[in-house]
Amino acid sequence: MLDIGFGDGEALLTQSVNNPSIDYLGVEVHEPGIGHLLLLLERAGATNVRVIQRDAAEVLDQMLPDAKLDAVNLFFPDPWPKKRHHKRRLVQPIFVRQVARVLKPGGLFHVATDWNDYADHVNSVLRQNGQFTSSTGQGDDDPLTQRPPTKFERRGRQLGHEVTDLYFRLR
Repeated sequence: MLDIGFGDGEALLTQSVNNPSIDYLGVEVHEPGIGHLLLLLERAGATNVRVIQRDAAEVLDQMLPDAKLDAVNLFFPDPWPKKRHHKRRLVQPIFVRQVARVLKPGGLFHVATDWNDYADHVNSVLRQNGQFTSSTGQGDDDPLTQRPPTKFERRGRQLGHEVTDLYFRLR
């Protein structure tokens, strides 16, 4: 499972401890979050997580083979709420094509956000891509769909934001 932008790493640690048979690859650009996660992993004795400090687009484009992953998680990416900044949003057509390339058939792309506009944007980009089927709201009990709360989720809820989990399966 690929976890893009794991932040402080606490949610990724929780997933790895709860699912020791699943191997996780965390991608993050910020050193403090990486350092925090590595400390947490050492304390917990978790051995099923690897970490790469790189931009996610670079990892998807240059470092991962085709059809290798069961799941890609993107939890609470920067929503870039101002219209003039929408082009900076991570979920764009080229990014979705890269995710599709690395997922196995039937693989899961799980996006969580507390910005309704971003959820609409993600749905639109994935629908236009055509390689994914939405499985949002279908009661998926797959351990890959289980998501512990994140720091950004807690912050969003404190601000009164509704959290949306979007699930897409590669055809």
